[in-house]
Amino acid sequence: MRKAIVVGASSGIGKEVAILLAEKGYKVGITARRKDLLDKLSDANKNFVARAFDCTKVNNNEELNALTSALGGVDLVFISAGIGHLNRSLDYALEDETNQLNVVAFTEIAGWAYNYFKTEGTGQLVAITSLAGLRGGRAAPAYNASKAYQISYLEALRQRITKDKSNITITDIRAGFIDTGMAKGKGLFWVAPLPKAAQLIVKGILSKRTVLYVTKRWRIIAILFKILPRFVYDNM
Repeated sequence: MRKAIVVGASSGIGKEVAILLAEKGYKVGITARRKDLLDKLSDANKNFVARAFDCTKVNNNEELNALTSALGGVDLVFISAGIGHLNRSLDYALEDETNQLNVVAFTEIAGWAYNYFKTEGTGQLVAITSLAGLRGGRAAPAYNASKAYQISYLEALRQRITKDKSNITITDIRAGFIDTGMAKGKGLFWVAPLPKAAQLIVKGILSKRTVLYVTKRWRIIAILFKILPRFVYDNM
């Protein structure tokens, strides 16, 4: 039986992906802050092993080692935990909360997964980044910047793997708008239903995609973001 860890599994994308992986025969370690939600999931499915912790306030290496031990190993680590605030006032507390989860905790978890898989000789690290990481955004500065960091960090790990000829897969899920609590603001478009998005993500995981846009139409926006001149973008 293959084993996976889903970080941020209590709701949203993480929860849906964890359920789909379990349906496909994975034994899944589920983590999040809210123990009651994790317990509800694990009570309903014998393929779940729950361990509640706040990844911004603990030693993630210790927590992940304990969960991996309970699973009997791990083949896939999926980082779904993330946060973002509309923050036009640049309230530092909101920016800091975003960075603590999307940058600091992300780095610790991604680094742990890479080192674990390097020792084991194989594995797959998957993370939910965002189209927002391709350019800065005035409405949520730290969120856009933190997602740019994640995209760059995953690329750096992929470069290491290529150099070392390691049998590790890095999958960057660049999500557009998905119908979860993270989809904030007015005038949202191309909002994907959560079940559809989760199905596409799992399909991308199993096919070991390097970069996956969810849904694929967001690749069009990604191309536009990359080629749009700065003087135009600055005035948007």
